[in-house]
Parts: sequence; structure tokens; C-alpha cells
Amino acid sequence: MLPIKVLFTGYIFVVGLGLMMAGAQIMLTHGMADGKFGLSVDDIVYSYYGNRTGSKLESKLNGSMKDKATPEENLTLIKWARTGADEAQWKSTIKPIVDAKCAMCHANIPTLPNVTQYDVIHEIAQVDQGAEIGSLTRVSHIHLFGISFIFFFIGLIFSMAVGFKPWIKATIIFVPFAFLVLDIASWWLTKMNPNFAYFVIVGGFGYSLAASIMLFTSLYQMWIMPLRGQKSDENTWQG
Repeated sequence: MLPIKVLFTGYIFVVGLGLMMAGAQIMLTHGMADGKFGLSVDDIVYSYYGNRTGSKLESKLNGSMKDKATPEENLTLIKWARTGADEAQWKSTIKPIVDAKCAMCHANIPTLPNVTQYDVIHEIAQVDQGAEIGSLTRVSHIHLFGISFIFFFIGLIFSMAVGFKPWIKATIIFVPFAFLVLDIASWWLTKMNPNFAYFVIVGGFGYSLAASIMLFTSLYQMWIMPLRGQKSDENTWQG
């Protein structure tokens, strides 16, 4: 029994750490979409529906990429995007800034758009329509497959917990899957209508809370509850 408890505990700790890292990643990406640290409804809207008063380039320069260049350089890039992203100005004024401040990452990391190329940055300089369908499809299927596996094993461990009525335990196990579907469905709905952004927050909070309840309950019943039972037995024996 001890090896199984250690196996489950190791899994719980690593998954818990992974959930915290996921939260940090969300704060550093989506949480900076409106230029302010901390996740808000505006962050969700800008990430999926887009900030349609400006371009993706402008959103990034006012958000997560704000500190990568000087305020003057950022303003130059934003003005260039707003005035149509002219190719002649790109060659004379914009490309030197991009090569100096953006190329280190964007020209070398395959997952980032190579903004040192005019065709790429010209597209990003257009009105921000939010997440692209192809990108949204890719991320959706990765999350559905990957996170459902995590919840499967969390639920499997929690299914061995005691002290719960079967229907309550079954509900707690099912809740993360339901909120995961709500979360990802809300990405697509927010892409069409920004009013659905609230459901993204509800979905993410819901499955995080349910998973946390299962993780902490499992740890408590594996390690703390047996010790409390032993102490109770000792007190009874001494009495």
C-alpha cells in the first residue's frame, strides 16, 4: 500500500506544480493582453475576439511586449501600423527597430511569428481579429486531450476517497470535465461575441477549484487521516 500512496503523492505534487505553472503562464500571456498585469475580462476579449480598434501589433506593444523596446520605438511601430504598414517605411524606419529589438526571439524561435519578414509583420499590423481559427483549433484539441488525461488520473485517485456519498463523489469527479468543455467552448463563443468572455473565466476557475478539492482531499486521506486515527486509537487504549 505504501508504494501506491507514494506513487499517487508524487503524481499529485507534480500535477499541482504544473497547474501553478499554467496559471503563471496565463498571467504572463493572456493576463497582459490589455497592458495591465492580472487576468481580466478585457484580457479574455482581446485574446479571443481581438481589440478591433487596433492591430495585433499594437496590442502586443501595449501589452506583453511593451518593455522590449523604448516607448519612442513602440510609438513609431504603432503609428506605422495605424497608417497602413507601408513597405517603403518598413525598409527605412521599421525594420532596423525590429532587427534590433525583436529578431533575437522572433527570428530564432519557430513558435513565434518571424516579424523580421515584411509579409508576416504586415499581417500582424492589420486590425486585431483575435485568435486565428487554425490556432484556436490546434490549442483546443491539445487542451481537450491533455487536460482530460490529467483529470482522469486525478479522478481515479479521488475515487478511492472515503466519507463521501457515491453521487457526491461522482459529481466532483465529473465537474472538471464539464468545466473544461465550457472553458474551451467559450473560447470559440468569445471569438464570435465578446460577451462570452465571462464563461472563459468561470470555466477555468471551476475546473481548477474542483481539481484542487480532489488533490487536497486525496493527500489528506492518504497521509493525515491515518495519523489522526492512530492517535485516536492510542487515546482510547490509554483511557
